[in-house]
Amino acid sequence: MKRLLILPLLILALTNPVRFAFITDTHLALGSHSFSDLRRCIADINAQDSIDFVIFGGDITDFGTDEEISAAKQLLDSLRQPWWVVAGNHDAKWSESGCNTFKNVFGYEHFEFEAGGWRFLGCNCGPDMRMAPALLPRESMEWLESLPEGVPSIFINHYPQDTSVLNYFDVTRALKKAGVRFEIGGHWHQNRVLNYDGIPAVLGRSSLSDKQGCTGYNIFRLWPDSVAVCERRLHPERLAEMVPWYSAALPELRDTVQYDAHGLPASYPWLRYEVNERYPQVREVWKFQESSNIVAGFARKGRRAWYTTASGSVCCIRVRDGKRLWAKDFPGKIFSTPAVSGGTLVFGCTDGNIYALNTRNGRIRWSSAADKSVLASPVVRHGTVYAGASDGVFRALDLRTGATLWEYSGVEGFVECRPMVDDEQIVFGSWTGRLYSLDPRDGSLQWIWRCSKPSRMYSPAATWPVKAAGRIFIANPDRKVYAIDARSGRELFSVDGGREAIGLSSDGSTVLAKTMFNSSYAFRADVEIPENGVLPDSALLWKVPNGTHYEIGPTPLVESGGMVLTPTDKGNLFALSLQDGSLQWIHKISVALINPLEVWTRCGRTYILASAMDGNVTLLELRSK
Repeated sequence: MKRLLILPLLILALTNPVRFAFITDTHLALGSHSFSDLRRCIADINAQDSIDFVIFGGDITDFGTDEEISAAKQLLDSLRQPWWVVAGNHDAKWSESGCNTFKNVFGYEHFEFEAGGWRFLGCNCGPDMRMAPALLPRESMEWLESLPEGVPSIFINHYPQDTSVLNYFDVTRALKKAGVRFEIGGHWHQNRVLNYDGIPAVLGRSSLSDKQGCTGYNIFRLWPDSVAVCERRLHPERLAEMVPWYSAALPELRDTVQYDAHGLPASYPWLRYEVNERYPQVREVWKFQESSNIVAGFARKGRRAWYTTASGSVCCIRVRDGKRLWAKDFPGKIFSTPAVSGGTLVFGCTDGNIYALNTRNGRIRWSSAADKSVLASPVVRHGTVYAGASDGVFRALDLRTGATLWEYSGVEGFVECRPMVDDEQIVFGSWTGRLYSLDPRDGSLQWIWRCSKPSRMYSPAATWPVKAAGRIFIANPDRKVYAIDARSGRELFSVDGGREAIGLSSDGSTVLAKTMFNSSYAFRADVEIPENGVLPDSALLWKVPNGTHYEIGPTPLVESGGMVLTPTDKGNLFALSLQDGSLQWIHKISVALINPLEVWTRCGRTYILASAMDGNVTLLELRSK
């Protein structure tokens, strides 16, 4: 946390306002005009003696790379005034370091300082590493809830604090308790006036220049009881202009929102927890909430299960009752779903290591260092650990010793997925639009498939590839599912709809997918290849509305006992029939993205171990109606 204790220039008479600049959505990308746009803004601010400090409202970088963040810090340091920064989704979702570099370079993930009788508060917005709506992390929520109450405050976050943020109601409740009277954000790249359940708010324009070459930012004037905002427009060929566009009184607020028994407000627009009462065949055996975000799935063996947290912990629980058996902390955030084999648990960490732990007590058996963060989830097969990383290297390690068996160093971009591994190949994607196939014996390259879209945002990097009928299937952010010949890497066909979530029936015969817009579908893995390369709806086994509405969660689909388990980005788990796609049941676990599931059957009953990004962990048992 960065704290400003004294600002001598701001100890003025009450009639003199605090005056600060707000710059947001700079989207700094090497080789683009974004840097020159921001330089113009900074030069303009430096030329003014009346600006007391500067706040940056997120999406500082375009892709969250270490290089972009380092260059951003160097440019921001050219300001003469003090400055503070929060991260946006572009800084967090595609971060090759797992958000560590942003924290290390800027020195904090939330800030608090005082100026002119106001307390300024800012924090990151999420989502961290997984595609989903924004979600203020558990750590940020605990910080907000720990603040002294009733202090006149201004809150800065990249996202608008409405339903764009999955836990918006918790955020607003905490802010009112703390004394927040005004909020400032970005994300929409335009000046907008909003109100969050009584808290007045504005969003600011992007610093990126428009078609006329005009860049700019906003200047705020803040008095003890009011605020005024002007846009500072920097024209390429004429003098800068100030355009007033907002002013408001800032009275003390109190929370008048009514919440239900589960803490949800009347404005909550999605499925509520009451949906669970409609499907009594799904029973929560136990449930608890971690103090940190969880952004990965489980490993399970017998009576124990293991999961990782975004704050850098590995936890072991007893499956029967969720009791914690041990936990071990590591120096970096963890986004890797662990793998277990024998008595060894393996996972990647953003401190740049792949770790192997003793499953019974968490003691480190070995670690293997990469040159950058390890976000990817490993696979263990025949005593070998296979894992990607952010340093351009895919590794095969000996499970017993951690010794390197081979390395493939030709990966472009960073790897975050879990690879598909069998005796014939290893398949994984990276954030450069590429899908790789390697020989598991020596790591030699078999083929590379490339997405036709040029933007790296369309990379097959978050999807967990599946293999059936001699084909590799992936769901890609260009809203297509692709079938690729497993031997040659030749694209066979695509299916419209999808994003990053895909699944395979337990017998390997059926490919399962969901679209971004309220539908799921299935087709045979060995379906005849269409002549035009696009599988028509008539070739699908079924395609149905699924009740998820707008849905971008990347978590894989799982089939068990004839049910297609479909996790969503809003904490709802849908079960559809494998036979025809009809709805079987819905269970609400949380309000946040559901992570990869662990599913098994015992004594004729199905159990689902699930977690959500907001730290909720639960064991579900399926019973007869």
